[in-house]
Amino acid sequence: MSESTISCLPVQARQARMSKAKKVLDEARETQNREIDLVDKGINSFEELPGLFNMSNITRLTLSHNKISLINPGIANLLNLEILNLSNNHLRELPVSLSSMPKLRILNVSINRLDSLPRGFGAFPVLEVLDLSYNNLNEKVLPGNFFMIETLRALYLGDNDFEYIPKGLGNLKNLQILGLRDNDLLELPREIGELTRLRELHIQNNRLQVLPPEVAQLDLLGSKSVMKMEENPWVQPIAEQYLLGISHVIEYIKTETYKIIYNRHMQSGRSGPTPPKADKSKKASRVRA
Repeated sequence: MSESTISCLPVQARQARMSKAKKVLDEARETQNREIDLVDKGINSFEELPGLFNMSNITRLTLSHNKISLINPGIANLLNLEILNLSNNHLRELPVSLSSMPKLRILNVSINRLDSLPRGFGAFPVLEVLDLSYNNLNEKVLPGNFFMIETLRALYLGDNDFEYIPKGLGNLKNLQILGLRDNDLLELPREIGELTRLRELHIQNNRLQVLPPEVAQLDLLGSKSVMKMEENPWVQPIAEQYLLGISHVIEYIKTETYKIIYNRHMQSGRSGPTPPKADKSKKASRVRA
């Protein structure tokens, strides 16, 4: 194979990808299909999707399992878009324009390489589901208005690097599902008790030793409720109750005895030794390709 042939291969591959994507987009235009599926097409950038941002009628766009590293701000032109799935790509940042999309209800950017969020990210007008799991985010990179998305029903922050969750969490009055598993959490804010509609709480595999007593105010024991709290270095009384079941934990943290234990731990724990962090060096989101 000659050098000229080898040098043409990347260009040919890109043209082939564009051809496949263009075919999907052309068919969507012809049939007035409002839902576009471009899963696992080897797409590297939005430049391979000619005319996409002119298709203002589409309501769902699925671009998961590709190799996209940057979202073109022009995506905000899709004024009728309700569902955007960009999970399992190579995203390192998100455009500010994303949060201005007027009808976006579901945003999935899980399994990427995000280590920051744009300023004003919490300005989404109607967002109901936000999946930021399996990235490299922590409490220091959350914009000031992050917890002002009043319409949010499900928030997934699992598999990140959070040690603390800001008190603003209590503002999400409509939240029903909160996913915080596989982080480095040392504590939960007492304001979690203000999430009166919460029915699912996932806090497994963190560094939590105590629960705020306010967790007992939540309805986490109903037939449709879920609470996952395994793989944490709980203080002995919680660990013992957990062996008996979640309901025993909830009843125990209501007691005055536990409140004393909790307050003592919070006063001394922050200055004392903390449980070790898990090794996340081999996470896919750490790869710098």
